[in-house]
Amino acid sequence: MLPLALCPGPAQALEEVVVELPLLDTTLRVRLDELNSPEALLNGDTALAELDRASRGRVGEAVVGLLNQRVPLSLSKVANASVGSPLLEQALLLVSSLGTIEGRPADTSGQTLEATLRRAMAEAPDGRPTLLQVMKAIPGKRARLNLSRVGFALQRLLQQRELANRLLAQVPAAPVPPVAGKQTSSRPVLSSTAVLPVRHRAQPLQLLMLQPQAGANGRLVLISHGLWDSPTSFEGWGRRLAAQGYTVVLPWHPGSDQQQQHEVLSGQAAPPSAEELALRPLDLTAVIDAVASGQLATSTAVDSSRVVVLGHSWGATTSLLMAGLVPTDSKLLRRCSDVTDADRNLSWTLQCSWVSAVKRAAINDERIIAVVAVSPPMSLLFPREREQRLNTRVLLVSGSHDWVVPPDPEAIRPLQGGDLQGHQLVLAQGGDHFNLRPRADAQGGVLGALMLAWTDAAFAAGPRVRPAPGVAPLLPNGTWGSAELPLADVSPALR
Repeated sequence: MLPLALCPGPAQALEEVVVELPLLDTTLRVRLDELNSPEALLNGDTALAELDRASRGRVGEAVVGLLNQRVPLSLSKVANASVGSPLLEQALLLVSSLGTIEGRPADTSGQTLEATLRRAMAEAPDGRPTLLQVMKAIPGKRARLNLSRVGFALQRLLQQRELANRLLAQVPAAPVPPVAGKQTSSRPVLSSTAVLPVRHRAQPLQLLMLQPQAGANGRLVLISHGLWDSPTSFEGWGRRLAAQGYTVVLPWHPGSDQQQQHEVLSGQAAPPSAEELALRPLDLTAVIDAVASGQLATSTAVDSSRVVVLGHSWGATTSLLMAGLVPTDSKLLRRCSDVTDADRNLSWTLQCSWVSAVKRAAINDERIIAVVAVSPPMSLLFPREREQRLNTRVLLVSGSHDWVVPPDPEAIRPLQGGDLQGHQLVLAQGGDHFNLRPRADAQGGVLGALMLAWTDAAFAAGPRVRPAPGVAPLLPNGTWGSAELPLADVSPALR
C-alpha cells in the first residue's frame, strides 16, 4: 500500500496512480474510478484500460477482483495501536521509498495510515471497506510508483548474497554424522514448563525446560527465540542437547513472542518497543540467577557459573549482548534514514527501531562462556572494534539464501580481516531465515549436530574457551555437517 506512508492532513481523495517504467521510458496511468468494475475498465481510456481490452477483459477481471477484496477489520486496530511505533516508522520509511504522493512529504508516524483506514471504514456501507475504497481514501490526488526503485531493492538483495556464495564455493562442506545425522541416544528427555517471576517485567516469564531423565551432566544451556516466535520452534535443539545430558531452558520473551504478535495483529498491542532490546538479555540473566539460587527446580544439580547461549534472529542478537558485545547508536543514527544505503536490508527495519534503547542494552554476564548466533541482525548495532574485546567465544551461523538478514552485511563483514581470536562463522548453503530452525525435530534439524559439537567443545575447553589472539577455534573438524543443507566453516577464508 504505497501511498499510506504519507503526511496527514485534509486533502482530496486519491484519483490516479502513475506507475513509472524507466527501462521502457514510459509510464502507466491508472485512474481509480476505472477500477470500480470490469465494465468501467473496458470503457476507460488509460493504458491499463487498453491492456484490458487487448486481453478481452481478463486483466480487468483479475485486477478488479483483487481490489474489491475486503480489508480485515483488525487492520484499523493494528494501525491505531501502532501509531508512533519505531518499528512501524521504519517499515513505512521503506515503503515510502518506492513512491510518493505528489506534493506531500512522507509520513512515517502511522497517523495517515490510521486516518485513511478510518475514513474508508466510515464511507463503506457496512463498515468493511475494500482495498479499492482504502486507496480512494488516501489523502492526495496522484500517487507515483517508480518500478526502478523496486528493481534496485531486488538487485541489492542479490548482491548481499554474493560474498557468501563465493566463500561456499571455496570451502568444502563439513562431513555429515553417521546415518545422515539420525543418531539416537539412550537418554530419554523430560519436558516441563515453569513460571518465573522477574523484577524487570510486570508479568512472569514462561519457561520451557528440557532435561535428561537420567545421566545429566550438570551443564546449563539457554535458547533465545526470535521476533514473534516461541521456544517451540527451537525445541529440537533443546532435545538434541538434553539427550546428551544438558539441562536446557527456553524462555518466552513476552514483549516480542508469538503471543505478542497475535495481540499486535488484533490491534490489542503496539509492535515490540525498543526496550525489548534491553529486556531480553535480562530475561536470560534472570533464568541463570534462578538456577543458581535454586528458585528454578532442576532434576539434578546444575552449574550456573558456566553457561552456553543459543539464539536465532533477534534471539541471536540477544545472545551477542549476553556475550558482552557493547552496542552503540552511531551507525543507527547515521544510516537508518538512508533508504538507498547499499547494505540496507529487511533486518534494518528492526535494528533501526532499537535506537532509543541501545545505551541500556549492554550486559556483560561473565557466566556466559560461549554463544551461537544464528542469523543475527547486528551490522548497525555493534562497531567492529568492540568485537575484539569479547570474553565469550562466538559462533555465527548464516544462510546463503537469507533475505531477511542477508549474510554479507550482517554476518560476514563484521568478522572479516585480522585475527578472529577463536570466533567462527559457518554458512549454510541454501539456508534461509526460517529453514535453519529445528522445530520439534529431536535431532535438531539442519543445525542439530553443529549445536551439539559447539556446546560440547565449549564446555570441554575449560579456561581455554575464552577468545584470545591466535587461539585455536573451538569448532572441531568432526562430523557436524548436515545431509539436508551443506554447512561450511568459512572462518579461515575471512582472514
